[in-house]
Amino acid sequence: MKKVLLLVVIFACCTMTMSAQDGIKVNFQGAAPDIMDFAWSWTSIWDDQENTPDESAAALRRSLECYRKGEAQPDGFTITVDKKAGYILVQSKHDGFTNKWEMCYWNMADKKHKLFALCVELSENGKRMNPGQFDGLLFYRYDNATKQMQYTDMGIEVKYFNISYALPRLGKDIIVTHWSENGREKWQTTLKWNGHGFSTLDEVDYSSGSTYNQDLRKLVNGK
Repeated sequence: MKKVLLLVVIFACCTMTMSAQDGIKVNFQGAAPDIMDFAWSWTSIWDDQENTPDESAAALRRSLECYRKGEAQPDGFTITVDKKAGYILVQSKHDGFTNKWEMCYWNMADKKHKLFALCVELSENGKRMNPGQFDGLLFYRYDNATKQMQYTDMGIEVKYFNISYALPRLGKDIIVTHWSENGREKWQTTLKWNGHGFSTLDEVDYSSGSTYNQDLRKLVNGK
């Protein structure tokens, strides 16, 4: 449990520090970076963070390192790397708790940039821990010319209560799952990728008794 929660803490720390950075250098071989190059470069920032919990940061980085070297994953860790789809899923499981990290990237329509995204989620025995509370979603715009990626909010107000985000392995859209206030009902909407960014969701009253909320569920679920 300690390691899992520390992974959440490190994500929060990085969220606060990344927006102030000049940029993250992306090292790669070949004509262009792949998803592993983006993920590895993102974790490299922890090397210089004095207040970062080294144990948890090293654990996630070690998962990527083991994959790169063709070695077995650390105890409790699994990793899925789909370079063709530009997608990585890392999971750590300890004492019933699962920490899930998703990473992916998009080629932007201007052909000068790419967009890298990282999403994290925590669950206990298969159930979300306070749905949305432990979620995190970050975006970084990569510049082909400078070979650096810079934090960007993409004009999306990421919410962290009763909402979670699933990055695409197939397709290009982000699936957004919503929970009612009592946690008993859930429905999905989509942030659609258009080559430049994503469609944004209107402000919604998420209370289970909201008429608009009920209409939204009917629209999404088709009933």
